[in-house]
Amino acid sequence: MRLTYALWFTMAFLLSIWAVYVMNETLDLGWRKHGIHPRKLEGLTGILTYPFLHGDWGHLWNNTMSFFTLNGFLFYFYRSIALRVWLWLFFLSGFMLWGLAVDGNHIGASGIIYGLAAFLFTSGVIRENRLLLRVSLAVAFLYGGIVWWMLPIDDHVSWEGHLSGAVVGTLLALTYRRQGPKDQTYQFEKDDPNAPLPEWWMAAHPNHPDTLAQRANEAAASTEVSEDGPQGSTSTPPPTFSSPTSS
Repeated sequence: MRLTYALWFTMAFLLSIWAVYVMNETLDLGWRKHGIHPRKLEGLTGILTYPFLHGDWGHLWNNTMSFFTLNGFLFYFYRSIALRVWLWLFFLSGFMLWGLAVDGNHIGASGIIYGLAAFLFTSGVIRENRLLLRVSLAVAFLYGGIVWWMLPIDDHVSWEGHLSGAVVGTLLALTYRRQGPKDQTYQFEKDDPNAPLPEWWMAAHPNHPDTLAQRANEAAASTEVSEDGPQGSTSTPPPTFSSPTSS
């Protein structure tokens, strides 16, 4: 169910941007002009349309692959808050781009992609959740290089859109830091945090620091018992018999 939900929303958006691109190219509709035109009232409508418009096949394909992975992560691991985060990211990143950029016609889903990457990375770092921390590390490994495209190094790339998305994604991660998925807590941890770990849990986490510590304590206790005998027992000297004497 969780995977279906993540794939459904992700594929719905991707199918829409591909349909828009194919229709625009096939029918020569000239839709690219409806991107965000910064600081112009008529450019505000571009906030609703700019993520669906792309310059060429390469632009569309790169955004498709990145969006599929990052949006899938969002809706799979942050299911309870994913839709809220996505909608805020969609509108706020576009509005920030409209106010931040100086000129041009900004199109493409890159702003949302940068927002997704920033949200996933920041949220995984600031939450006390080991699974989400792994997600943030995966995002950093796969997409860490995109940070350079938030700088004005190419006149044909909307670095303002990338920066806007990243800023909004980071702010949303901070805003929703107490909502959404929690770190898994087992019942034995709730009952008595100082109780010995169950054998099944240690078998599933053999290299966990708590497992290693308990194994070491058990080994030390076993060694002590073997040297001193069972605790609480007292040794009784064997009986002695005196030889009979004659009187």
